Amino acid sequence: MSDENGRVFREAWIAGVNKYYPGEPKPGYITPWEETPDWERASAAAVYQQVHDFIVVTEGSTAKLTREQKGRFVALCWIGQIFKHFDDPKPAYVADWAAMPEWQKETDSDIFERIEQEVTSHSA
Repeated sequence: MSDENGRVFREAWIAGVNKYYPGEPKPGYITPWEETPDWERASAAAVYQQVHDFIVVTEGSTAKLTREQKGRFVALCWIGQIFKHFDDPKPAYVADWAAMPEWQKETDSDIFERIEQEVTSHSA
């Protein structure tokens, strides 16, 4: 998994947090890539790859998904990474879509769309 792909994911996350988070985000939410914990870097790269592969195997038909569907996909892939790295995660870390805060839903949707732009610009 590419470090560069993980960095794209992280940058999209930080941009979304800065755009949607109500008030002052927690420092960990906007930690730069270089200071991001190893497990989180690996997870960012893994989820980027999952979204990338989903776009590729559908031959770009993901463009027809709603923003919510795109965000749900990112959220579910991220939850899988949380369970991979933590035996007993906090319930908020693995909350289903309906229980997630609005800012996080919007951020996850933006992440999918950012990866989608990368994939379609490279295949054009």
